Amino acid sequence: DTLWDLAIAEVEKRENPDNDDDVKPEEVWEKSILFMGNKNGGKTTVILRCLEREEAPKPTLALEYTFGRRARRHNTPKDVAHFWELGGGTSLVELIRIPITSHNIRSFAVVLVLDLSKPNELWTTMESLLQVTRSHVNKILTKLEKTNPEVAAEIKQRMWNHLQRDHPDYALVDPFPIPLVIIGSKYDIFYDFDSEMRKIISKTLRFVSHYYGASLVFTSKSEALLLKARALINHLAFGYDKSKSVSVDPSKPLFIPAGLDSMSQIGPPPASDSDLGKMRASTPLELWKKVFEKTFPPKSFCDLQDTKDPAQDSQYAEYEVDVMRAQKNQELEQYKRNASKSWKEMDFDSD
Repeated sequence: DTLWDLAIAEVEKRENPDNDDDVKPEEVWEKSILFMGNKNGGKTTVILRCLEREEAPKPTLALEYTFGRRARRHNTPKDVAHFWELGGGTSLVELIRIPITSHNIRSFAVVLVLDLSKPNELWTTMESLLQVTRSHVNKILTKLEKTNPEVAAEIKQRMWNHLQRDHPDYALVDPFPIPLVIIGSKYDIFYDFDSEMRKIISKTLRFVSHYYGASLVFTSKSEALLLKARALINHLAFGYDKSKSVSVDPSKPLFIPAGLDSMSQIGPPPASDSDLGKMRASTPLELWKKVFEKTFPPKSFCDLQDTKDPAQDSQYAEYEVDVMRAQKNQELEQYKRNASKSWKEMDFDSD
């Protein structure tokens, strides 16, 4: 047994001391979810609301972990949901290899939080994070095809569960290999945008979500909107019933569970026929990207990197460590000065 298995068994034993050893305990539901997205985009706020924790969110430094537990019925073992949060926007994307492994891939899901108030960062952030995650998951699936082909086949089949083969969009989409929820955060700021800008962003995110077989929800610090996001996440984390309500009005917060949208309802990319005719694209996703970035030119990847030095962040201050670091910095500067002098004083042969 792993450390997790032993810990869960111990908690169950403490919570159900009167259980008859001959009675087979109910299976514990255990899921894992990775939250990623824009830096300062509201990921921690969503996690805290899902876990019903009344505390102020703090910036995430790198990769943080927490968990939640819920009982499906009275006097039953509590299900466990492991919540991972990737900080730093796109700068630390390689860390997704830590939480997503071949051991938990069957029960893993991703929540992508995109800051609606920063449309010029939206596509670059989304594309970078999803590409790296998909590549990593596909590598795991390739290995599983050799070691456990039944599990690999199950995961690949599940990608298409929300879309029937006779669906008119079946040949036009490319589902993400594991369950995906896209959250558009800071809707309160987004609401003050020009109506045409809101329409383009909303329509584009509807297409992206449908293309990847993902659920889509817009949220803010509003309790009503956070509850909608929480409903989608609870479905992934604890198996709660999937909501069947839909809101596609661009003048209101979007809420579209996976499989409840279609290309015909979304419509064509928001561009003129002449502009569309000039754009060359090999996939529908590439076409939408070109249309979106024409209105919202993307920031360069370097601009999206987190350049703040965590060592200078007051929330991580540790007196003894900081004193030692300052001393080492002084020693390094002294070494640089001495080395510079010694190089200048050296005589080199002209040959």
